[in-house]
Amino acid sequence: MTDYRDAVLHLWGRQLYERQGEPLAWAKAVLEATGRPPAAVTAAMSGRLDALADAPSECAWLLFRTVAKLAANLRGDGRYDADVGTRIGPLALWLGELEPAISGPLGDALGPPPDGPTSLVAVHAAGLSGNRAIRLRAVDALLEWAELGHPQARAALSEVASDHRAQDVAVWTKALNRIALFGDASVEPGLLRALADTGHRGVRWSALACAELGFHRAVPLIIPLLEHPDPMVREGACEALGLLEDHAAVPALTSRLNDETNWVRSRAALALGQIGGDLALAALWQAMMERRDPKAHHLASAIASFRSNVVEDLIVLTTNPDPDLRALACRALGATADDRALPALERLASHDLARTTLGGLVATAAKQGLRTAHRLRARTAST
Repeated sequence: MTDYRDAVLHLWGRQLYERQGEPLAWAKAVLEATGRPPAAVTAAMSGRLDALADAPSECAWLLFRTVAKLAANLRGDGRYDADVGTRIGPLALWLGELEPAISGPLGDALGPPPDGPTSLVAVHAAGLSGNRAIRLRAVDALLEWAELGHPQARAALSEVASDHRAQDVAVWTKALNRIALFGDASVEPGLLRALADTGHRGVRWSALACAELGFHRAVPLIIPLLEHPDPMVREGACEALGLLEDHAAVPALTSRLNDETNWVRSRAALALGQIGGDLALAALWQAMMERRDPKAHHLASAIASFRSNVVEDLIVLTTNPDPDLRALACRALGATADDRALPALERLASHDLARTTLGGLVATAAKQGLRTAHRLRARTAST
């Protein structure tokens, strides 16, 4: 058993129950293995809790009551929670520990115990070679065991992540979505190979997995993905480069500020804000000033991430004759939550009734900026 005994037992109990083709027959077999009188077993299976008062131990009572709830639930009366069946395994295991004389029959009825010689983790790892449905279920189960720190589960998932061509793309991406649970330096060569295979449908997840694990050798392979025909891949490449914070990506990300897809433009701006530096700020500022995108709130948010370095320039921008730029300046100033921004925002909120290209008032943008600033300041004060 691991140090996470309760969590392991809970997960084992749920997976054990979910594997049962005939859960009622399985529950009855578990009860019969306890050696209780047939009348008590019949009462439990029929949901007659009042007939169980003579159960010889508290644990037996809990087991019988749980099975009775399971039986009632499966028969469709809706009286009990749907997760009752997942507690049968842990309760029966506990009963076997308290009453060693019945541990053998209970073990035969339950199936493999957690972390035993025939561990469920080994069963799930073997499932990775099954059909697609089995592989998907196996990956889900292995991810849950990996979250509990099971080394065998982590090793099996690392094998999945290390060879993209041997995996169904759905299995591959499901594992890579939670790469932080099991990934380490051993998966880097496989992920770099997957990144180089730009025609693979999981290449977006390859980039994000490399970024999650901080593999900076992936940057030269991720940058070309910014020109990929699939906007989802371009968006994922922007996100990955932002996480890696590599200044070599700034020129390529700057070109994505003109992407035909709005969420790619937004993610590119966010990435530039994450990377920081003079070149990234200059690119964001130029894109905002040129007003190429009427919905340029993402540019204002990214510029705001530079905090105190941009406040004075944004205050000056609130006096620009262009209402669109004044509104963007308001949004950015609010997100900085800087003391110096408040007088300018209050002035525009009170007096600036000019309309932007999209029909909103500059005063409204200023009020939104003030609300954002006050919310951020309150959050900072509370922490």
